[in-house]
Amino acid sequence: MTKHNAYLMLVLSVLFGCNDNTAEQKEFIDQIQASATPQVEPVPQMRDFTHFAYTAHNLRSPFVAPEPEVIESKMIQVQNCLHPDPDRARDPLEKYPIDTLSMKGTIATQNVTWALIKASDQGLYKIKRGQYMGLYHGEVINVQPGYIELLELIPDGSGCWKERLSRVEIREAQGSGVSE
Repeated sequence: MTKHNAYLMLVLSVLFGCNDNTAEQKEFIDQIQASATPQVEPVPQMRDFTHFAYTAHNLRSPFVAPEPEVIESKMIQVQNCLHPDPDRARDPLEKYPIDTLSMKGTIATQNVTWALIKASDQGLYKIKRGQYMGLYHGEVINVQPGYIELLELIPDGSGCWKERLSRVEIREAQGSGVSE
C-alpha cells in the first residue's frame, strides 16, 4: 500500500502544482497598458493645389540627349566657310561615337585595304579609305595595319566647321603579344 500512497502523493503534487494563478501577470499587464497611452498626431493641413497647363510638350525633352543630326540641322550654315555636305548619304558607322569604336584588324586585297571595326553594339564592320565613321563626319583618309586616320569636321558654334585629325588604333590583347 505504500507504493499506492506514494503514487497518489505524486499525482496530487503534480495537480496542485499546476494551479491557474495568473492574477499577478494580469495586474502587471493592466498597469502597463494604463501607463502607455498612444499619442496620435493631428492630421496635417492640406495646402491648396494650383493647377498649371504644361506647354512644353512640343519641345525636346531635357532628359534625352540631342542627336547630332538634329544639332546640325539647327545650325546656321554660313557661306564661304567649311561645312559638311548635308545631302551626302550616311555610312553605317556614322551613328557611333569614335570612342565606342575599336579597330580589330585589316583585310587587304591587291588594291584596297579594309579595316575591321567593332562597334558598341558588338557588330563588326569593314571600312576603307573614302568612307565615313563617327558622329562628326569623319572621313577615312588612311588605313594602316595598326590604325585608321580620320579627318573629322567639328562645329565651331558660329556656323562654320573646323577640321580635326583623329586616329582609331588597334589595341593589343592583354597578356599576349597578339593583336585583337
